[in-house]
Amino acid sequence: MRTVRIFTAVVTLTLATAGFAPVAATAAAESPVRPITACGDLVRGFALPGAATHVTSAAVVPATGTDPEHCGVQGYVEPAVRFELRLPTKTYAGRYLQYGCGGFCGFVNPPAFADCGLPHGGDVAVAATDDGHVGTPPEVVVDGSWGAHDQAARNDFEFRAPHVVARAAKAVIQAFYGAPPRKSYFTGCSDGGREGLQLAQRYPADFDGIVAGAPAGYWSPLMVFQAWLARVNTAADGSPILTAAKLPALHDAVLAACDRLDGLADGQLDDPRACRFDPAKLTCTGPDTPACLTPAQVTATRRLYSPPTDTHGTQLYPGGEPPGSELSWAGWIIGVPETGGISFARSFADNYLRYLGYPIGAPASTADTFAFTRREFDRLTPVGVRYNAMSLDLSAFQRRGGKLVLWHGWADEAIPPTGTLDYYQRLTHGRTQDWTRLFLVPSLYHCAGGTTLTEFDPLKELVAWVERGTTPTVATATGRDAAGTVTRTRPVFTYPQRAVYDGTGSVDDAANFRPAPPSSPPRDVVDWAGNGLYAIPGPVAR
Repeated sequence: MRTVRIFTAVVTLTLATAGFAPVAATAAAESPVRPITACGDLVRGFALPGAATHVTSAAVVPATGTDPEHCGVQGYVEPAVRFELRLPTKTYAGRYLQYGCGGFCGFVNPPAFADCGLPHGGDVAVAATDDGHVGTPPEVVVDGSWGAHDQAARNDFEFRAPHVVARAAKAVIQAFYGAPPRKSYFTGCSDGGREGLQLAQRYPADFDGIVAGAPAGYWSPLMVFQAWLARVNTAADGSPILTAAKLPALHDAVLAACDRLDGLADGQLDDPRACRFDPAKLTCTGPDTPACLTPAQVTATRRLYSPPTDTHGTQLYPGGEPPGSELSWAGWIIGVPETGGISFARSFADNYLRYLGYPIGAPASTADTFAFTRREFDRLTPVGVRYNAMSLDLSAFQRRGGKLVLWHGWADEAIPPTGTLDYYQRLTHGRTQDWTRLFLVPSLYHCAGGTTLTEFDPLKELVAWVERGTTPTVATATGRDAAGTVTRTRPVFTYPQRAVYDGTGSVDDAANFRPAPPSSPPRDVVDWAGNGLYAIPGPVAR
C-alpha cells in the first residue's frame, strides 16, 4: 500500500495544516450552532434530484486531544459515491469545508478538522469522498481498472462526485443544524486542485471560496506528460537510464549553477525558469560513478527538463521538469523499492491510457506504445474534456463573489508549474483581478515536501478574503526536517511578486524578506497543442 501512504501523506498534510482566521463579521457568526436533530436520526435517505443520498451510519464520536465531539456520518450518493462527513456537536459556527482527493482517488481519506480559533477547531463541518469508486490494492490511487467498463464510475470521477457530495453534505448539515452552511469552502491539491477548478468553472454556486493547489487541470495532456517521463528515461531493456543514485550530484550541480540567480545563495531556486543548466557539465570523463552522468543519462536528463513534443517540435504539454526538482524524481520518474520498482509516472500513464483515456470499447494505448503525435494527442480529447478543468469562463463564479486561490510548488516533479502559470495568465489576461490570486512556492515538490520549504497552505488567507474582504498579498511557507522541527519560513507573495532578502538576519526567517516586483512583465502563455482545449466545455451534472 505504499502508493496510498504517499498520496494520503500529501492529503493529510493539507488537512493537518488547514486553518481559518477568526471571523469578526458578527457575533452570531462566531456563536456555536447547536444541533436540532439527534445524530443517529440522520441515518436515512435524502431525495436530492440527480443525487439521491443515503446516510448509512451516524454516531457521536467523543472528543479527543485533537478533535471535538462530533457526529461521524458515512454514506453515499447514488450510484456509488462514498463520503464521510464530520459534524461538530458543540462548536459548529456555520462553515463547511470539503477536501479534494488525489491521484485517481478510490478511497475516502478521513477529513480533519480545520482550526478556526475555537476549541479544537471544531467550528467547521468537514467532508471527503472517494470520487465514486474503490481502487484496487496495492496501487489504489493509480489504479484505473475500475473504469474499463463502467461509465457511471467514470462520470463520477471525471466531473460529478465533488459536486454531488457538496449537495449531499449541505442537505445533511441542514437536517442536523436546521440551516445550511453560512459559508462553504473547498481545498485540494493535484487531482483535488483539478476538482477545485472544475467546481468554480462548472458548479459556481457550490462554494464561496476555493483553494486549488498544483491543479491537474490539464488532465489528458498531463497523462501524455507522464508517459513522456516514463519513456524518455527507459532503456531498451526496460531499466531506468538515469538512476536514483545520480540525483544528488545532479541536484547539487543545478544549485551550483543557478542558486545565486535570484540574488541569494539559500539552497533554493526562486524561479527555475531562469536556470539554464546543461547536464552535459556532469558528463563522466572516467569511470561511471554517482558523481557523473553517462552520455545516455545526459540525453535523458535533457529530455526530462524539456516538454514532450512531436516530431515537428509542437509541445504536447506546457512544460517539463523544473530545475531544482531532481531529488524528487526518485519514485515519480525512477522506480524505487518503495514504489515496487515502478515509477508513479509510468503507473499513472499506463492506467489512464489502458482504462480511462478513451471511450469504452475504443482502441486503447499504454505507456509503452503511446505515440507522441498530434493525432494521438487529439485522440485523447473526446474523453479528456470530461476530466479537464481548462475553461477560462469563470464569470458566474466571479459574479457570485467567489474567491479562487491557486498555488503551485516551483519544484513540482509531477505537474510542472508552467501549466498553472499558463492557465493563470490566460484567465487574468496578465492583469490583477479582484477574485483570484496565485502563489508560487520555491523548492516545494508536488503538494508537499521539498529541499528547503516543505509545507504551504493558503486556506486562512482565502477565508479572510471571503469573510473579511482582506485580499491576500502574502502567505508563509514552512520548511521542516524529518523530526518535524521548523527549519525555515519564507513569505510567498502573490504572483508575480517575489520575496527579496532585506540584508539583515537569518535567511531562514520570513520576517527578513520584502516583496519586489518582477524584473519584467510575465509572459507565461505557452503555444502548444492544447491551445484549442480552453474553449471546449466539459459536461455538467445536474
